[in-house]
Amino acid sequence: MIIDWINFTPWTSLGGGALIGLAVSLFVLANGRIAGISGLLGDVIQLGSEGWSEKALFIFGLLIAPLLWGVFTVLPDIEIKAQWFALIIAGLLVGVGTRYGSGCTSGHGVCGISRLSPRSIVATVCFMTAGFATVYVIRHVLGA
Repeated sequence: MIIDWINFTPWTSLGGGALIGLAVSLFVLANGRIAGISGLLGDVIQLGSEGWSEKALFIFGLLIAPLLWGVFTVLPDIEIKAQWFALIIAGLLVGVGTRYGSGCTSGHGVCGISRLSPRSIVATVCFMTAGFATVYVIRHVLGA
């Protein structure tokens, strides 16, 4: 493993993680609901659901935050090396997986583990294991 020391950003990463934790904590305290993004997005799509406005504002904040951050600093260039067809298939698989797994990585990984939810701990271990296996197969078996 080689660490790119020029682009190594532990303090901004720590700050971002702390802000995520703060946002999730405030959302639970203010609304009594978990801030799992797939669940929030699913409820926002269903107009008229309970707490729709708070959930919509939370999702809006996720979308607008990078634009606001760009006022203060230069955002990194985004480089996607995959074909559009592969991205669409990957997105559909993630969507199916979040419904099948009763939540996404943010819901299970950030909110569930912090509540010591056994289901979320198992789900997060499964996410991470699948990710490790995928990277191993793509890089070391397929050689891509």
